[in-house]
Amino acid sequence: MDLTLPHDFLWGAASSAHQTEGNNTNSNWWHLENNPRSPLKERSGDAVDSYRRYPEDMRLLAEAGLDAYRFSVEWARIEPAPGEISGAQLRHYRTMIETAREHGLTPVVTLHHFTNPMWFTRAGGWKDPDAVEYFARYVTEVSSILDDVPWVCTINEPNMIAVISDLFAQPGTNEDTRRLDDRAITALALPAPADDVSDVLTRAHRRAARILRDRTDARVGWTVSNQAFEAGPGCEEVLKEVKWAWEDRFLEVSRDDDFVGVQSYTTRTVGQNGPRPYAPD
Repeated sequence: MDLTLPHDFLWGAASSAHQTEGNNTNSNWWHLENNPRSPLKERSGDAVDSYRRYPEDMRLLAEAGLDAYRFSVEWARIEPAPGEISGAQLRHYRTMIETAREHGLTPVVTLHHFTNPMWFTRAGGWKDPDAVEYFARYVTEVSSILDDVPWVCTINEPNMIAVISDLFAQPGTNEDTRRLDDRAITALALPAPADDVSDVLTRAHRRAARILRDRTDARVGWTVSNQAFEAGPGCEEVLKEVKWAWEDRFLEVSRDDDFVGVQSYTTRTVGQNGPRPYAPD
C-alpha cells in the first residue's frame, strides 16, 4: 500500500522547559527536587543547558530532517514573582521562535508543561481561588510574542496535573517537611484526576484559548495523556467510568478547540476496582 502524507504534515520533536533548560530555580519542581526530604533521586540542575544551547539543538533537529519543534515557555521565568513580568525572558522565548523559523522549523509552543512558579504553588496552586486569573495574566503577557506562531498548546496533560496535584502537599506539614509521596507513582497506582483541579484546569484552558484567539492567529488546543485502557474480564462498565475520569472528560473539552494533542505511553488493564497496578517487573 502506497501511503502519502499530506503536504502540510509536520514531523518534529518535542521538549519541555524544566527538563531541558536547566536552572529553573523559581519553579515548584526545582524546590521539590532540592528539598532535603525529596524522594526524587535526580535533580534537573543544568539539565542539557538548552536555555543557552537551543540554537545548536534546533540546528541538529533540522539537520535530522524534521520540520517542527514543540517547546515550552516557562511561566516561572516569565513571572518569577506575582505580577512581575520579565521583558528579558519574553525576548528570550521570542528569539527561540525566530531561531526555529530560521532553521525551517514550525514552532509549536506550549504555555504550561507541569511546572508552576513557586509563588503560585505557595498560594495554593490550581486550588487557589484566583488560579485562573493568575494563569490568564501570564497567557496575556506571553501572547505578545506569539503573533506568528501557528500552533499553541495551553496546558500539557491536564489530566496528569490533576492526578499529582494532591501528592505535592500533605495537610498539617510545614514547607520544610512537605514532600511528594512517590509510592503511588513508583507503583503506577496513581489516584484518578481530582475533580476540583480538573474543573479549574478546564476553566483556565478555556480562558487562555479566548485570550489567544483574540490576540493571535494561532490554532489553540491542549494535550491529553492517554493510556490504552483495556477491560479485564467482566469489567467493561468499570472501563467506561475509568476512561471518563482519566481521559474522556478532557478530550470532551477539546471539542471546542482547533486541535487536541494525544500522548500515549502505555497500556493499562482495568479491574473491578479501577486501573490495576503494574507488577514490579
